[in-house]
Amino acid sequence: MLKPIVLFFCLAPLTLMAQFTYPQPPATAATDRVESFSQRKQLEEASIINGVKFRSVGPSVFSGRVSEIAVSPTDPTHFYVAYSSGGLMKTENNGTTFTPLFDQEMVITTGAVAVDWKNDIIWLGTGEVNSSRSSYAGSGMYKSTDGGKNWQHIGLEDSHHIGRIILHPKDPNTAWVAVLGHLYSPNKERGIYKTTDGGKSWKQTLFVDENSGAVDLMIDTKNPKVLYAATWQRDRRAWDFLEAGEGSGIYKSTDGGNKWKLISTAASGLPTGKGMGRIGLSMAYHKGKAVLYTAIDNYNRRPKEEPKEDVLTKDMLRDMSKEDFLKLEAYKVKDYLQQNRIPRTYTADKVMKMIEADKITPKTLVEYTEDANSLLFETQVIGLEVYRSENGGKTWTKANEDYVSAYSSYGYYFGEIRVAPYDANKVYVMGVPVLRSDDGGKTFKSIGGSNVHSDHHELWINPNRKGHIINGNDGGINISYDDGESWIKCNSEPLGQFYYVAVDMAKPYNIYGGLQDNGVWMGPSTYQASTRWQGSGQYPFKSIMGGDGMQVAVDTRDNATVYTGSQFGNYYRLNTRSGKRKSITPKPALDQRPYRWNWQTPIHLSVHNQDILYMASERLHRSFNQGDDFEAISGDLTTGGRKGDVAFSTLSTIHESPLTFGLLYVGSDDGLVHVSKDGGVSWENITAGLPKDMWVSRIQASAFEKGRVYAVLNGYRWDNFDAMAYMSEDYGKTWTKIGKDLPLEPLNVIKEDPSNADILYVLSLIHI
Repeated sequence: MLKPIVLFFCLAPLTLMAQFTYPQPPATAATDRVESFSQRKQLEEASIINGVKFRSVGPSVFSGRVSEIAVSPTDPTHFYVAYSSGGLMKTENNGTTFTPLFDQEMVITTGAVAVDWKNDIIWLGTGEVNSSRSSYAGSGMYKSTDGGKNWQHIGLEDSHHIGRIILHPKDPNTAWVAVLGHLYSPNKERGIYKTTDGGKSWKQTLFVDENSGAVDLMIDTKNPKVLYAATWQRDRRAWDFLEAGEGSGIYKSTDGGNKWKLISTAASGLPTGKGMGRIGLSMAYHKGKAVLYTAIDNYNRRPKEEPKEDVLTKDMLRDMSKEDFLKLEAYKVKDYLQQNRIPRTYTADKVMKMIEADKITPKTLVEYTEDANSLLFETQVIGLEVYRSENGGKTWTKANEDYVSAYSSYGYYFGEIRVAPYDANKVYVMGVPVLRSDDGGKTFKSIGGSNVHSDHHELWINPNRKGHIINGNDGGINISYDDGESWIKCNSEPLGQFYYVAVDMAKPYNIYGGLQDNGVWMGPSTYQASTRWQGSGQYPFKSIMGGDGMQVAVDTRDNATVYTGSQFGNYYRLNTRSGKRKSITPKPALDQRPYRWNWQTPIHLSVHNQDILYMASERLHRSFNQGDDFEAISGDLTTGGRKGDVAFSTLSTIHESPLTFGLLYVGSDDGLVHVSKDGGVSWENITAGLPKDMWVSRIQASAFEKGRVYAVLNGYRWDNFDAMAYMSEDYGKTWTKIGKDLPLEPLNVIKEDPSNADILYVLSLIHI
């Protein structure tokens, strides 16, 4: 009888609002999740893994995404950092070292932190609000009355994502919390909550609707009865993201957060309606008068600009006739093909002949380029707008004179604005990169540095020392003492958001990892954390790829040939010794639609012959020559796609039996599993017996029995937290659920022990 053992790791496009029409599985009840945590602790206490000694192999050079910072008002070298997927950390030496404080709790994803410095009380809201692919649900509010040594869960367990905590400046028992709510399903526990008894009970004082929650909250520093709240209507599905809607707005309370009034009306001067995206708030006093700022992600389209002369655009091609296309100068067609990365085999002359022969149309040249990346970056929305009010929010004036280049159509990932307490005209906005305005938001300049990550989410401004700021970004913490002209990087904490890890067979072996927005890194397994490298200049871990780092496969014949890449299937073969690299992503014929690549595109290197590489879109592709050439060895093995602005109906996992060459399994993000016993000549759907419509996160063929295969599925993209692990002894004809005693935490990985067939390892998504 197989006995699964649970091993948990703590690693450190335009669509306006519409109703989804696909049936949705029910979200997991919050009370069930909280109760399940005790089950998790019991499993941990009884696990034989307690006899295995773990050691940290780092690295501590890139860090991970920051949600919020809380800084001591009397000693700014003492501050707390809430990481999106790394828990809460404390530093008392200006970021030289960090101490983790929240690793043993139910979740490790955090969204907001506030500190009662006088009484050494920490309030922590779990679940970040950036609403990205890697944004995971929290479990409510936590409180520590001893500086983070011990924690108490204090409710709001169905909040999932918390944007801000405001503490009353004089009453330690009164606090307000901005709850954004579920990411993947509607729920009523959203909006503004208030407690007057230290978190023992909560009252929902602002509620908009089941798809609109509170993303930001601020208090008037001179009048604690006045508060401002920003709500945001957003709804994510695995195949689509609705980033804006009429539920987005700004509210004001004048009675301490008990009642609220919408102040973002048409008469106020603020934009309203379906294009209202994420909103950020900030304020400062100038000559005794409160000056309010808001950053709004305006999701309405920009007016179309006239194309540059002699440039062929997609908009021109969409409706162009065959006759008009054939009249074009060849250089315009050539430039278009190059700029849109259409394979070089398709020359301008060849394309024109194909259109003349009616093999393709001019519109084909547009459709060929429309993948998930193009929809994300080419959608021309108004984007970030900054507004200012000097009369308590009654009326607002747009501050920025031109478009602000802070982000494209992904303002949902940012949305923060700050104003200096000592200068109401000094404004900072978070995006790509971090921007500063010295003239009240009229104009902005980048203040990022070469040692600063490009994606920014948090900024603290020292009210007592001009120019001293602390920035939180996708690469952790940076500190500046000259207003962003130069930066210190605080990267001592071994923390990162790993999408994938792999090893080679060198001696000592190397570890490889693809990370959220921090590329792909490799380093020796013998690494021991030390600051010695700052003197030698030789850090053991090295970056080998940029972007969002994804899956890695290493040819163990030389331990130097590596297959890896970034999001949406942009993969390469590279040599870590020579530095040579080659793009290997399969391309369809020009008369075909683009392949659908998962954000984390799966690859698999055959153990039978490491010249053979598998890579999956909606089809399985195989190369016999290390990725130089691929052939599709299947048709579409998904349900065929859904309308939306996120790549979906893609294959999400591949595995080849280590016992039998050509025995292949694939799983898809829309819930299908297929097997081929003849190297891809024929395929059988073996989904029956598995949960419907769940993301197949991992398939593993057994190394001990030919017919044995394991699968884990997860439903967190439905806000379903069931642990779904299955085993088949007959190539997937029938499935048996295993790990029935696992807690309610979505599973991401299943692995067979290399030497003992009875031991299985599963990795829970809740702590990543």
